[in-house]
Amino acid sequence: MAVANYTKIEFLGKSANESFARSAAACFAAQLDPTLEELGDLKTAVSEAVTNCIVHAYPNEIGRIQMKCRIMGDDTFEVSIKDWGCGIEDIKKAMEPLFTTGGEDRSGMGFSIMECFMDTVKVKSKVGKGTTVTMKKKIARKKSR
Repeated sequence: MAVANYTKIEFLGKSANESFARSAAACFAAQLDPTLEELGDLKTAVSEAVTNCIVHAYPNEIGRIQMKCRIMGDDTFEVSIKDWGCGIEDIKKAMEPLFTTGGEDRSGMGFSIMECFMDTVKVKSKVGKGTTVTMKKKIARKKSR
């Protein structure tokens, strides 16, 4: 599928930038005229992915995070969240509900939430090199368009 539009943003893995990433993704996705529910889904999934980078990829440092958003020709919104942190040793295990490496205060539901709100979630990771989470959501065409 052809890319109709895209953007790429890089920012520090600080908690304050989680809300920035949510807002930037939502603003970019707005060109597809999503419903409030679709917009909320996108923002929630982006928030979870960025939070995973902050908490798990860089547990003892502030690293960098890259977010790429793409609008595909078939009205699909795609977002990739990439870090250059510690990586995930066992992706299948990490994606299990309630599994966490973040301590008692973490729920272990980040990937489950992403999968609940997006159509697809793909994770690529190399230990010591980082992780990329790519998510897609088809935005329903409104009859008024």
